[in-house]
Amino acid sequence: MQIILDSIKNLINFFSEQNDTKKINRISRTFKALKTQNRKALIPFITAGDPDPEITVQLMHQLAQSGADIIELGIPFSDPMADGPTIQRSSERALKHHVSLNGVLDMVAEFRKTDTDTPVVLMGYANPIEALGYELFAVKAKDCGVDGVLIVDYPPEESGEWVQCLDQHGIDAIFLLSPTTPQERIEQVAKMAKGYIYYVSLKGVTGASHLDLQDVSAMLKQLRQYISLPIGVGFGIRDGVTAKAVADLADAVVVGSRIIEEIEKSSGTELLNNVGNLLSTLRKAIDEN
Repeated sequence: MQIILDSIKNLINFFSEQNDTKKINRISRTFKALKTQNRKALIPFITAGDPDPEITVQLMHQLAQSGADIIELGIPFSDPMADGPTIQRSSERALKHHVSLNGVLDMVAEFRKTDTDTPVVLMGYANPIEALGYELFAVKAKDCGVDGVLIVDYPPEESGEWVQCLDQHGIDAIFLLSPTTPQERIEQVAKMAKGYIYYVSLKGVTGASHLDLQDVSAMLKQLRQYISLPIGVGFGIRDGVTAKAVADLADAVVVGSRIIEEIEKSSGTELLNNVGNLLSTLRKAIDEN
């Protein structure tokens, strides 16, 4: 009789563990796996539809195959205020192809047909989300396989309903912090954010290059007093040396403008290889002991 009871108990525990695993989305699972391997995440950014909508899904697969742990996919927008000239141009190229938010979601769905493991985070601005509506967006994003969303111009003070809506659909609300973020907002973001925190490593827009690692180190120590989530650092990372230096300080390295530059200067036949080689170089540098 005791053997039967023990068997039933083991089965209950097994299915309970399975259900708990399902509750952890791909972002949390990725960071957990990396931590056990003592490795840091590499998070590349590309703009959906740049240089052409037909190549975006191929680019996403290339990034995953070349060492990306999480992919940030930009939603094209006509006024990307936080982005420098490089990423602004990528949005302009995508918009010339009439790439919409629904089109971006379709790209994620296509990617998910053959890649069910790599987390995908959408990054963009409020207007397209507001036009679609929180609930409809969250339903569509979940259905196509989005894991997290970072909307640059949603301040945490006004994001309660947004975060709650995403959370109900199992999607992580990701927030930006910067060198000028006041402590009160840091504490607020710490309570609301899920997945990871994106720390903007310098004052300015994407593509700037004046990265001060001492400042980054000092700020990360301050942030970790309040934040238990992984912290990714972006802005100003352009090569393997800098990527490695940032990886030694943070939980993740985010690279955007440098990848967009590679896309800009590459022809159609060599674009995938060039982007793949760049990411492989960054991956190798980050993993060096």
